[in-house]
Amino acid sequence: MNVNLKEIEGNWELGYALDKHSLSSRVVGYHESGRPKWDTTRSEAGEALFLLKYRDDYSQIEPIAQTIVDEIVTPHFPKIGFVVPMPATKQREVQPVTKLAERVAELLGVICIKNSLLKAVTGVSLKDLATKEEKEAAISGAFSVVDQITNKGPWDVLLIDDLFDTGATMEAACNALGDYNKVKGIYVATISWK
Repeated sequence: MNVNLKEIEGNWELGYALDKHSLSSRVVGYHESGRPKWDTTRSEAGEALFLLKYRDDYSQIEPIAQTIVDEIVTPHFPKIGFVVPMPATKQREVQPVTKLAERVAELLGVICIKNSLLKAVTGVSLKDLATKEEKEAAISGAFSVVDQITNKGPWDVLLIDDLFDTGATMEAACNALGDYNKVKGIYVATISWK
């Protein structure tokens, strides 16, 4: 997978996104409901994410996971102790980010702790909020950590998410992870940025 790696900044040690999500998008007509139809050109990583999340194409997990390991984790991060997926906003039968985090963990030879980072339902859609400050206020205190690590730490953790926008959600998640005594450093990887 061709990537255009971008460092993403926040309250974590170091983070990267593989590529910009959409390269261009234009209205090409309208649905009967009046909603616009879009012709969108995505990066290779953005297209893989789109197919994974919105077309249930789970064959995208392997190339995305391998690219995260090869392009982000191996060259930029220290030895990762465990992987954590960002909790899902939308309930699905299969959670794409969780499946991706599990595969990244397998490739790294570490565990994926998929139910340790919890997100409370806030009742607010962050997509409807315009600024990072509004998003931070809406998500403040929404994350908590369940102690599931039985051995001694602290460990460097890799937090996996799909799309990086303002960073408000990821920072709130990192605040909760940072308070967990088994965590030493937090590193983040996302498939794309907005």
